[in-house]
Amino acid sequence: MKKVAIIGAGASGLLCAIFCAKASLDVDVYEQNDKCAKKILVSGNGRCNITNREISPNDFFSNHPSFVQSSLENFGFKEFEKFASEIGLLLDVKEDGRVYPLSNEAKSVASLLLNYAKILGVKIHTDTKITEIKTLLAKYDVVVVATGSQAASHLGGNEDGLSFAKEFGHNIIPTYPSLVQLHLDSTIAHKMSGAKMYGEVTLLINHKKDSTCQGDILFTNYGVSGFAVLDLSQRASMALMNFEHVGISINLLPAFNAQKLSAHMSNLAKNMPKFSVTDILAGMIPIKIAHFLLEDLKIPHALKAEEIHTKLAKKIANAMLNWRFEVSATHGFRHAEVGGGGVDVREINPKTMESLKQKNLYFCGEVLDVLGRRGGYNFAFAWASGYAAAQAITH
Repeated sequence: MKKVAIIGAGASGLLCAIFCAKASLDVDVYEQNDKCAKKILVSGNGRCNITNREISPNDFFSNHPSFVQSSLENFGFKEFEKFASEIGLLLDVKEDGRVYPLSNEAKSVASLLLNYAKILGVKIHTDTKITEIKTLLAKYDVVVVATGSQAASHLGGNEDGLSFAKEFGHNIIPTYPSLVQLHLDSTIAHKMSGAKMYGEVTLLINHKKDSTCQGDILFTNYGVSGFAVLDLSQRASMALMNFEHVGISINLLPAFNAQKLSAHMSNLAKNMPKFSVTDILAGMIPIKIAHFLLEDLKIPHALKAEEIHTKLAKKIANAMLNWRFEVSATHGFRHAEVGGGGVDVREINPKTMESLKQKNLYFCGEVLDVLGRRGGYNFAFAWASGYAAAQAITH
């Protein structure tokens, strides 16, 4: 009987273990943590955005995005849904294509995967950190590296998989944090910590518009967070790594244009002359944000509405729709949901996930230079690559 060792009990490792065990192979999974599937448990704020109904290579960042095509074609949403249904995991497919467990709980995903693996005879060794990959390869017929990336280091994210790959001469694409918050070089941002609103963020690389996202924007004591920021963080992180100038423009009211907004303020100022300028803004944006926007513009908070002339109304309107900040750094791997870069996929067989440099050595999941957008895409590739490796190993 073929003996298989899998390093890492995350999404790709567990799925690979299950399909190898279903084919009656002897499977050992080695997990460095005291608990398996820690990243599954925290994903989607504990709800687990488990995959996406619509998946294409365009949803991934890599030096070779077409690498994902073959595995996603063989184990896309339909195949994952069928597998989930077999183990009793019912799915809730949202209108935008995101998919969650019907239980709305990440715990149920981790628990069903683990229990099914154990029922199939998979031996799971927790608190077991593998340091000698060549020793493991000598002991087993096949070794699968499913160690993840450096992201979420407090959950065990590290560079082990990259070190293993290097031992066999693999090229490593420089790694960077993604789906991560951004640090701002600002004397004001931290004062707004905790203030949140829906808006639009435009990423500026070398002072040129790169990309724009709408969503929640949350000011923090180090800078800015929220879905709109996380969605731009891959591009921001790469630009910072390449020492480019990175900035953001925040549009607090994307439904307005400057003319409409300044006209609204001028009209309100006329009708409510004794209001302060802060009162005028309080009906549109959180007071905390209004307070520091005015401070940034050097406009006194107590300025009476009757003193707001057309030029001033335009100045405030422009700042609300194009409030610029410099980005100094990301919030780092510890706080990142995923990591970009990794094992160069040009040296991996896209159909089987086997190393082209070492027979019977496979890599799957986030250790590879494949990074999905937010919305279940990283899990989609984890399942697809774990399945591809298992199919190759069992046939």
